Amino acid sequence: MSKANKFMMINGERVPFTNEKNILDVVRKAGIDLPTLCYYSELSVYGACRMCIVEDHRGSIHASCSTPPKNGMEIWTNTPTLQKHRRTLLRLLLASHCRECTTCSKNGNCKLQDLSKRFGIDEVRFDKSEKAFKDEYKIDDSSPSITRNPNKCIHCGDCVRMCSETQNVGAIDFALRGYNLMVCPAFDMPLAETECVNCGQCSAVCPTGAIIIKNDVPAVWKAIHDKKKRVVAQVAPAVRVALGEAFGMKEGENVMPLIVAAMRKIGFDEVYDTSFAADLTVIEETNEFLHKLENGNDLPLFTSCCPAWVKYVENKHPELMSQVSTCKSPQQMFGSLMKAYWKESNPEDDRETVVVSVMPCTAKKAEAGREELKTDGISDVDIVLTTEGLADMIYESGIVFKDLEPEAMDMPFGMYSGAGLIFGVSGGVTEAVIRKVIQDKSHTSINNIKFCGARGLEGTKEFELPLEDGETVLKIAVVSGLGNAEKLIQKIKSKEAFYHFVEVMACPGGCIAGAGQPFGLTDKKKLRAKALYASDKQTQLRHADENPMISSLYEGILKDRSHELLHVHYHK
Repeated sequence: MSKANKFMMINGERVPFTNEKNILDVVRKAGIDLPTLCYYSELSVYGACRMCIVEDHRGSIHASCSTPPKNGMEIWTNTPTLQKHRRTLLRLLLASHCRECTTCSKNGNCKLQDLSKRFGIDEVRFDKSEKAFKDEYKIDDSSPSITRNPNKCIHCGDCVRMCSETQNVGAIDFALRGYNLMVCPAFDMPLAETECVNCGQCSAVCPTGAIIIKNDVPAVWKAIHDKKKRVVAQVAPAVRVALGEAFGMKEGENVMPLIVAAMRKIGFDEVYDTSFAADLTVIEETNEFLHKLENGNDLPLFTSCCPAWVKYVENKHPELMSQVSTCKSPQQMFGSLMKAYWKESNPEDDRETVVVSVMPCTAKKAEAGREELKTDGISDVDIVLTTEGLADMIYESGIVFKDLEPEAMDMPFGMYSGAGLIFGVSGGVTEAVIRKVIQDKSHTSINNIKFCGARGLEGTKEFELPLEDGETVLKIAVVSGLGNAEKLIQKIKSKEAFYHFVEVMACPGGCIAGAGQPFGLTDKKKLRAKALYASDKQTQLRHADENPMISSLYEGILKDRSHELLHVHYHK
């Protein structure tokens, strides 16, 4: 029988299936949303929560996420037995769960809360467990990026699988057994003392408030309301194609003009685009790459835009730090440049400049606090908000986001090229560097670069790029997800592969899938990537060299200070 002729009977209806890997996928294909707490199609199957159970014609119960579909199989998804089973499971989870829902940061966005409402759980028939009364776990607030509250953990294992399988970090895992089971770092150490790289992907997949992103919104409000401070914001490229989702707008829609309008209403003094600093990164990183290429040593050059990747190298491969670009990330370039530029241009203004970054990334919070990224003991970037953090501020302000009149960014740092804009997607940094390296910078040539192999959401992309001199062929790799980065490193070390240039982003898909964004799987990431590439094509400037403000800076404040302001040497 051909694959196309296979079918299952679901609730009495015939549903064909082909390549679906489990019953759950077939059921969802039939338009039925089975509940899950531990299942993500992009992670391995764990089958812990048992919420997705189905019943076959014999009355046997199956976990649909871990059971492959069989031709002719008959199942039901909502029998009295299944309803009772799901409600009992939810009541048991709630019996040992912290129930301070109204003050939880996941309130309104919690899977356990959603399912409790969906299945009509209006009371918990089981007393709170004796252990929960006696031994409330200590909240781990040590990380600069995330907060871990074990009292809200339901042992779904999503964070464990993400940290170990996708990111190859293994900072958290299951500990103890049975009644005492918990998820924590080894020996229950504070997260800050582990090999955590602050990528926050654990918080992205956590269905409850057990792992949440640090909330820096109060610090931003305090700065805005302080008349002695001038609050300057920079907004990362990936934010514009995700923030609208928080307000019910179309997935992937570019809402940057509305973001600017909202931030001005909130009270920010100036609003700029991190894409401007990304243009600086392109120039500095390309110059560094060409210098290494000419000398033929310390290759490949690894990109340094992703702070979680830099931390990963420090933790696991310190011997490779000399091959990581010395360029600061665009966030940090903007911060150091902004403070130096304002001080020089407006010496009579005695207000303190506070730089607030709006980022798709939680690791940027940790990056902003690094000692190496301070000038005279003062951080170049003062506060980092995530995309969802900015959405919270807009919501709190009562701003009707969809009804705002679009506004343009401030000058002089509101001008950017499309090359800086595409930093938000995996392969964007590489493509931006290629645009600078090639000699033919016509629109046709720039447009044709999209076929070089840098684009796409695959975890690892490898390709060769012949240069116009007819002699040089660049070998390039683009990687997203630290597990994929580790595999590539091992190939390089074993001499199985050689590259001249390697781009690494910790989050699968790049910044569009950062942990600070509204959560989305591959389909949503594709829409965001498509929107960024469309915005790139609509910009008047397509490569960093075209940005006139960049040229002006190199003739001015950066003339003798480019290395000081734009580069960093991390402590060993």
